[in-house]
Amino acid sequence: MTTSPFPGVTYVKAPERSSIGDNAPVEALVSEIIANVRKNGDAAVREYSAKFDKSDIAAFEVTQAEREQALAELDPQTRKDTEFAIENVRKFAQAQLATILPLEVETLPGVHMGHRVIPIQRVGCYVPGGRYPLLSAPIMTIVPAKVAGVDEVVACLPPNAHKAMIAGCHLSGADRIFKIGGAQAIAAMAYGTETVPSVNKIVGPGNAFVNEAKRQVFGPVGIDQLAGPSEIFVVADSTGDAEMIATDLLAQAEHDIRTRVGLITTDRALAEATLVEVEKQLQTLSTANTAREAWINYGEITVCEDEGAMIAYSDLIAAEHLQVHTADAKGFAKKLRNYGSLFIGELASVVYSDKCSGTNHTLPTMGAGAYTGGLWVGAYVKIATHQWLSEDGVKQVAPPAARQSASEGLEGHRRAAQLRLDRMQA
Repeated sequence: MTTSPFPGVTYVKAPERSSIGDNAPVEALVSEIIANVRKNGDAAVREYSAKFDKSDIAAFEVTQAEREQALAELDPQTRKDTEFAIENVRKFAQAQLATILPLEVETLPGVHMGHRVIPIQRVGCYVPGGRYPLLSAPIMTIVPAKVAGVDEVVACLPPNAHKAMIAGCHLSGADRIFKIGGAQAIAAMAYGTETVPSVNKIVGPGNAFVNEAKRQVFGPVGIDQLAGPSEIFVVADSTGDAEMIATDLLAQAEHDIRTRVGLITTDRALAEATLVEVEKQLQTLSTANTAREAWINYGEITVCEDEGAMIAYSDLIAAEHLQVHTADAKGFAKKLRNYGSLFIGELASVVYSDKCSGTNHTLPTMGAGAYTGGLWVGAYVKIATHQWLSEDGVKQVAPPAARQSASEGLEGHRRAAQLRLDRMQA
């Protein structure tokens, strides 16, 4: 047991490394890639595809015939499961979109204001290849875009991605699919090439190079968020189940050797039992090589002196995925503020959301849950305001606008504010 730097919190297992500090410096290389793609277009993309992906393909865009072939080769049960996930994500996105309404309001007599909900014209979805064919990845980025009414959805995935991923992009509704991965894909979507159209916004997770590329192109294009290594934390009291908690932690840890996983509890016995259980399950887990390295370097178990300390520490972590395993899970969940997505009660595993239940799995990491939520249908629309005034409205706002402009020394502003009022009075 060691004391943590946070009041009322003690480590049963402390992380050995910082996932944020270990985000290797890749800025210079990514900057070079972006500049080259921006200048030389397809030729630069082809150069990096050969260098990083060992791919030498003649055409980047997936043809209709290739789509149909990928679909034909998709295992029938896998297709059914993929379509099940697509439908659930679509239903939830449609329900979310229904809450985003246009607005018209008269704030003063004759002063009419409002906003429109306008879909983004063209969106680029980066679909990571990964070590496994993650069929849920295109669903989470492409389906909400189509629900939002985006005119054109462009998907990019590494050229060596499993062919089933092409089928996943197709079933999810991608208008165009390109076999381009890494930072070069982000640069191509941001600035356009002879083959790839430039987009208005780029969404989707990727490795450190993809993440850094999104950061560097932000401005000319929008991005959803900067996503670091995956995270899962569980907050639990004495009712927690060590076997279940360990299973869920390792389910996430097998993603990547830099995954951050942890248990925050008020019960020392549960903490110690979970530590034992993790080690036990690692003995039989087929992906233990990855999960064990993540657990050793970034796994943690903390014991908090009371519920208040547990809530405070959880909010400080602002975990990407946060599971609540307490006696009154729904009541406890209302006390939590910072997280990417919340899983209330021991029956709500992160895995269900990762794959098919309907909420989006593209979520904030590295503490970003303190200021933002995850990817959702609202990320694909703009809320654009407007106003119109009658003569009564001008009489309401022109005098204070003119006076304020004069006090600020902005004569042009004062004239613009006063002109309409003067003409009306004349």
